[in-house]
Amino acid sequence: MDIIYVHRIASKDGQYVHVEELTNAIKEQGHHIRFIAPQFTDESEFGSDGGFVSKLKQKLPLWVYEILELTYSSLIAFKLIRAIFQKRPDFIYERYNLYQPAGVIVAKLFKLPILLEVNAPLFDERAKYSGIALPKLAMAVENFTWKHATKVLPVTQVLAEILIKRGVKKNKVEVIHNGINIHVYEKFELKPKIDENKEIIVGFVGFLNPWHRLDLAIEAMSELKDFNIRLLCVGEGNDNIKEKLQTQCNALGMPDKVHFTGLKDRDEVFDFVKQFDIALQPAVTAYASPLKLFEYMAAGSIIIAPDSNNILEIVDENTSILFENENSESFKAKLKFAISNFNDLFNLRQNARQLILDKGFTWQENARKVVNIANNILESK
Repeated sequence: MDIIYVHRIASKDGQYVHVEELTNAIKEQGHHIRFIAPQFTDESEFGSDGGFVSKLKQKLPLWVYEILELTYSSLIAFKLIRAIFQKRPDFIYERYNLYQPAGVIVAKLFKLPILLEVNAPLFDERAKYSGIALPKLAMAVENFTWKHATKVLPVTQVLAEILIKRGVKKNKVEVIHNGINIHVYEKFELKPKIDENKEIIVGFVGFLNPWHRLDLAIEAMSELKDFNIRLLCVGEGNDNIKEKLQTQCNALGMPDKVHFTGLKDRDEVFDFVKQFDIALQPAVTAYASPLKLFEYMAAGSIIIAPDSNNILEIVDENTSILFENENSESFKAKLKFAISNFNDLFNLRQNARQLILDKGFTWQENARKVVNIANNILESK
């Protein structure tokens, strides 16, 4: 099939990983993709914030930036139309962004199917964290875009319910969770049980934020000083969080029990995740499908995760140790339990790794789902 993929991602982060993994899997299965997207993304280093776009957002009044976003959608429309005239695609696939109705408008104009991947309710998210200057316009554009897509593909059922409440027809919504590349999965091996003298690695991947409560992980570890344990944090942070956590370790008499790798490329991240005996998902956005969770599962780590509804769509008590969501004492207690009973929990590690295959949590399977959905739409015409 010939596919036009539309996205507006200028940063090279978890969002870009999703785009890259899914599109590589689609191409791997013999399909052709043409991109309508910022040109500088491929040239950026992993972890970059979008450079010019990020600086522009900081300098301009919010309402001006939002008008520019909507204006940029006109450029997307022009590029889409030109690409369609060059060669009519079988369908358009778009990663949803706020103030970007061009895809659904052009798809309707040319009577093409458009599959809209939704990773977050961006109006709600931006209103909460950075503010929206033109809320009525933003909400109207978001509703229009969601409702006029041929098919909407949220990453969790929690997010699907948000879409449906906002007026998207239920039969137009199909959940596709995130996943892991099957080729990466095959490089992981389930590590055997460990002897009493081997170090237990407690690992975390991601941007280090205070609300991840890694301080509680250190506190729990300090109460188990008889165990040979270390916290391995893969990623960068803000608010001097690394210094604060290291200071905490020093104060608790564990100066060598935490290690920060800093920002790493994707391949390097997997090398570190392979080392994790216990993997932390201390907090989660209520509608997200965390990439790190699938990596933890593939590595066969004991996963400590909140019992929020979106996490329970992926794992359960047979594959993870679940703590009460947003309960810091529950998180701490579950981590202590995992460390104290590591070898007795080998079946959880086996089950988590097997679940990737049983539920098809791979980018290759997601690619097949996307193409099958498009095929079904085309055949029903």
